[in-house]
Order: sequence, then structure tokens, then C-alpha cells
Amino acid sequence: MLNIKNKVLIVDDMEINRLVLSQILSDTYDIEEAEDGKEAITKLMNSDVKPDLLLLDIVMPQMNGLEVIEYMKSEPSLSNIPVILITSADQEKEGLSTGADDYVAKPFDAEIVKLRASHQIELYQYRNELEKLVDQKANELIETKEVFLDVMANLIEHRSLESGEHVKRTKELSRILIQQLIYDNMYLEELLSADLRTLINAVPLHDIGKIGIPDNILLKPGRLTADEFDIMKTHSAIGGEVIQSMALSKDDEYLKHAYDICRYHHERWDGNGYPCGLSGTEIPLSARVVAVVDVYDALVSERCYKMPLPHSEAMEILEESSGSHFDPALIKSLKKVENEFFECVKSINKE
Repeated sequence: MLNIKNKVLIVDDMEINRLVLSQILSDTYDIEEAEDGKEAITKLMNSDVKPDLLLLDIVMPQMNGLEVIEYMKSEPSLSNIPVILITSADQEKEGLSTGADDYVAKPFDAEIVKLRASHQIELYQYRNELEKLVDQKANELIETKEVFLDVMANLIEHRSLESGEHVKRTKELSRILIQQLIYDNMYLEELLSADLRTLINAVPLHDIGKIGIPDNILLKPGRLTADEFDIMKTHSAIGGEVIQSMALSKDDEYLKHAYDICRYHHERWDGNGYPCGLSGTEIPLSARVVAVVDVYDALVSERCYKMPLPHSEAMEILEESSGSHFDPALIKSLKKVENEFFECVKSINKE
């Protein structure tokens, strides 16, 4: 079994200091050297395998040690790497206050150098393992929440006498449309700044508010009266309230996307939708996407009150509603992937 050594980068403009430190540590660690701050930063940024520790002099030409620490703290890939300053006693306070983890004084005591290097690397590895464990547990909680909410979404669909395939279809159709928007360079900055996996996983919750709609309206086989439709329209606001009640923090991006989708996917581009009468880009992009895919799926699927329409007729209706009901940019991108929409629906219906 290979014994992979930890890597230490020694940064000092004095060759004799680098040589002494290298001799002290080379039996235990892989040693790399840099003779000034700029060279150190270049090696740090260009290295696929980052060092586990820096031994860093303060007083150097080009770029001093404190400037190296400042740069490292601003760069996420470097910010956690421990730094031991190579310093004299009168510089240690300044160095530690800048963000260094420890220091070794000149002239070097070999045992102290070894102990402090070992201590900082062990702490670094412990922090990394702890962060991995925290990330793992956080991901497990997110996955559990997503599974639970998917089950809830499927229960709502079954209650309204529709199969759970509707939530599968809207999720996959949203993925297809979002990918095409990115390819078309539409709303690119907004999409790339979002967690797209989280956004797409929130799509199945779009009709969760139907849990608050009475059966005699939700399951009515014929056309709803005006009063009944007013009650049906409340499902978007109800859905938003349900999602809000689940949020444990303001930073829960999954539930933020779910809230936007639930509450606003019945808004219209021209402002004549509900529940808020938002228009244009006032409507969250996630909700505008779901508005398109939800209507498409409703048109091509059998419901208790209607037979399915052919794909071509559904596309005609969507195109006629571009600029009124739907964001024109989304319909433009949809037309490029309409065959994928058709095949996606057909494939999921066969499952």
C-alpha cells in the first residue's frame, strides 16, 4: 500500500532557511519551495494537489508573507490551508493577527518545528474530515426532505385522480427547457447563479396547495363555475403557505424555489394571472418555466374533465399564448426542443 506523504510548501527568500527547514521536515513530508510570495501564490494556484501546510517568511521581496496570507484568505481553495510563520519574536503578533495559525522563531529548533508542523497538519485534516461529515449529513437531510416532499406531491396528484406521472413529467420537462435556455444564452446569469439541481427538484411541489381544495371542486368532472374556479385558484397561495411553514431558515434554497413555483406558476406574462397579478420578469423565472411545462402537460394528458390533445395542437396553443400567458423567450426555446418534450411525455407514460 502506498504511503502518501503530506506536502509542505516552504516560502522564504533566504536559501539557507529553506535548506534547514527542508532537512528538518523532508523525512516526514514532501517538500516544495518558493523563494518569494509571488512564486508561492503561483505554485498554490497552479497545483492540482494543494499543500497541507505553508511555512512562510514575513519579510520577502516582491510579495511579503502577510500579503500572501491576505491573498490566501480571499481565495476559497486556499483559505483553509494552515500557515506557520517563519519569524522573529517581534513579528509574531502581527503575523498571527493577520490569520497565520502558528509561528516558528529563528534560529530553528528542529523538534519544535516538527511538532508544530505535525500539529497544524493534524488539525487541518481533522477540519477537512469534519467538513466532509457535516456536508454528508446536510446532503442526507436534504435528500430525506426532497423524498418526503415528492411523496406529498404524488399524494396530491393521486387525490386529484391524476397519476404521479404528472410530477415526473413536469420535472423532466422543466429540466429540458432550462437546459435549452442555457444553450440559447437566455437568462444565463440568473440560471447559473441558481442551484439548478435544487430548482428542478422543487418542481414536483407546484400543485401541493391543492391539499386545501375541497373534493367536490378538485374532482369535479365538468367545467367549474366562476365561484368554484375562484376557490380552485387559491391553491397557489395555499401552496406558498405550506412551503413557508416548512422553512427552517431563510437560506433554504430548495424551499425558496418551491415557494416561488407554488405561489407564482399561475401568474401570466401580461399580468392577468393569479394570485398577485405579477407581470413580465416580476414573476420568478422558476415559476415562468413551470407555467409553460404545466400547461403543456395538462394539454397533452387525459384529465377527469378532458381528453388529451395531440402534441401539435398543444404547441399551437402555447405559441398563440406567447407574450400574453407565457414568457416569449421560453416559448422560443421550447420550440427548439418540442420533439424532446413529446418523447419525454411518451416515455414516462410507458413506465
